[in-house]
Amino acid sequence: MNLLRKILFPFAMLYGLITAIRNFLFDKGILKSYSFDVPVIAVGNLSVGGTGKTPQIEYLIRLLSPKYKVATLSRGYKRQSEGFVLADASSNAAILGDEPFQFYQKFPNIQVAVDANRKNGIEQLLSQSQKPEVVLLDDAFQHRKVKAGFYILLTSYGDLYSDDFMLPTGNLRESRSGAKRANLIIVTKCPVDLSIEEQNRIKRLLLCRNDKGINQELYFSCIAYDDSIYSENSKIKITEIQDENKLLLAGIAKPEPFFSYLKNPDDVCLTFPDHHHFSENDIREIIIKAQDSIIITTEKDYVRLKGSLPDEQLFYLPIQSSFLSDSENFDKTILNYVGTSTRNR
Repeated sequence: MNLLRKILFPFAMLYGLITAIRNFLFDKGILKSYSFDVPVIAVGNLSVGGTGKTPQIEYLIRLLSPKYKVATLSRGYKRQSEGFVLADASSNAAILGDEPFQFYQKFPNIQVAVDANRKNGIEQLLSQSQKPEVVLLDDAFQHRKVKAGFYILLTSYGDLYSDDFMLPTGNLRESRSGAKRANLIIVTKCPVDLSIEEQNRIKRLLLCRNDKGINQELYFSCIAYDDSIYSENSKIKITEIQDENKLLLAGIAKPEPFFSYLKNPDDVCLTFPDHHHFSENDIREIIIKAQDSIIITTEKDYVRLKGSLPDEQLFYLPIQSSFLSDSENFDKTILNYVGTSTRNR
């Protein structure tokens, strides 16, 4: 904890009090939460950014979309539009935000919508002629106005909420006790060889009990990188370009693993803020530093950079969320919730 964050400790206490009062009012029904006659799964975290929500939402899409009509609903962070927007052929990253536009491009068989007001967003989705059978709420753990039927809480292996503190001293959006609202918890971005002993230690730290004292399911996942990079029209195996000079570019919360996976000592690495809007000056800087070498970026950055950099130079590296174990049990839990909710509608 740096000096400035220590100085801001009183503000963290005040922020914690405000969020605790807000949660109390929702828990007691003084502030109203709205439920819907459709399975709603909320994926979120207690901390700000960098826990792997996007690959987890994509995991759920792959799991559910073969059986159900799926819709995703996001806030659309830093988008240049307002209100409810349902993705269509005219959409782009500026209109939807980078992550929703990524969903739209990768999964054309689902509905992708954005609305800061999640209640209105769900109502708008359910008013469509093609109603979704499942709604996935992206980054909505603190959005108490909607009462989801199932909550998935994410926490990063290297930044567990049990070791963190409230903003602005730490990175928590609300108290650690908020984890009790989760139906299950996933520790993301784990080493692939995480030992059972370390998993048990983390389980003890997180406690993993809901507000009724019932044990919550706990899972451990890692980021699985693709073995190829992709451009608009081509695909290259990473082994073929591992030793070549290249420019690696990331505008995500925690880019170090992305760089480590691809980097050789002569590569140029450029880091930008999460959800960064690339200006003309940024584009010029990237082109100058890349020269004739290939440019590899993340999927999220690719949807914002596509069309601004030469297609033959710009590539992206896909990732997926992968469970270290018990993926079958996770899938069964989600499918049971959706199936039961659908039958009981």
